[in-house]
Amino acid sequence: MSEATIDTNVLGDKIVRVLKTIFDPEIPVDIYELGLIYDVFVNEDYEVKILMTLTTPNCPVAETLPLEVEEKVKSINEVKTANVEITFDPPWTQDLMSEEAKLELGML
Repeated sequence: MSEATIDTNVLGDKIVRVLKTIFDPEIPVDIYELGLIYDVFVNEDYEVKILMTLTTPNCPVAETLPLEVEEKVKSINEVKTANVEITFDPPWTQDLMSEEAKLELGML
């Protein structure tokens, strides 16, 4: 492994840190802790695919949130491309939220 090679796990951690800077406008918790991110795939060409959901199909940020995720992930130097795919299978529920998010929202 050359020094120029980036560990995809390290890159995955960077992506998660960026995702934690994006907030749902209706809930004061970042989209990662809310459980909106279902999966992050990084291939050896540093192309990123993010599988995510929204709190509801009628979410007011349905148009803008995926774009914000794409743009912020693309801003990471090592990322070549970023693609966000929205799914509602399985549908989002509060059970997907982290303990931290539930605590923040007074649900614990």
